[in-house]
Amino acid sequence: MRSVGLATDHAVEGRQDDQAWVSAVDEVDHGRARLYDLLAVLLGRAPQGDLLGMLGGLEGDDSTLGRLVEDLARASRGAVPEVVAREYHDLFIGVGRGELLPYASYYRTGFLNERPLARVREDLRNLGIERDAAMTEPEDHLAILFDCMAGLVSGRLDAEPDAARAFFVRHIEPWAGRFFADLERAKAARFYRSVGGLGSAFIEIETQAFAMDA
Repeated sequence: MRSVGLATDHAVEGRQDDQAWVSAVDEVDHGRARLYDLLAVLLGRAPQGDLLGMLGGLEGDDSTLGRLVEDLARASRGAVPEVVAREYHDLFIGVGRGELLPYASYYRTGFLNERPLARVREDLRNLGIERDAAMTEPEDHLAILFDCMAGLVSGRLDAEPDAARAFFVRHIEPWAGRFFADLERAKAARFYRSVGGLGSAFIEIETQAFAMDA
């Protein structure tokens, strides 16, 4: 059984070199999985110097996502790790609570630890995923949901062919776009404004793609 927890700063770097799963998916799904991985890492914890350096080297293109990747790269090149760490704290932790609460329960009901969390836990059990004993965040944290999506899209998780679409529609589509829009407008957001823009566009594209596959 696979355990689930918040992504680490090294998750994106390590997964780029993992040919065991890269070879199992096509180029489009590989790119989607990498974006899910990247967003999971950035929402899971403040990026440190090594990750900021890697992000600063990303190259975009003329597509919508490509331009937003370039925005993130530009923000990363000018970022100071200690400043970004403070921004992350103000956005997601705070004194008592952060400016934003990246949980499905909160965005869907207005309260934490409600029915959406129970549904996430049920589906994680059905996928053979157990909670990491060291994890303090509830499983409906968006970083954890994105980590699961990366596993489903890439084939790292053994699941039915339609499992990624079902998980996205059930647990991410109803609220993640609103969260990323709030992140773009958040008072404390500087570096994370580019994360919000990339996340908003990615959720919109994934929503359209899954709707066409329905």
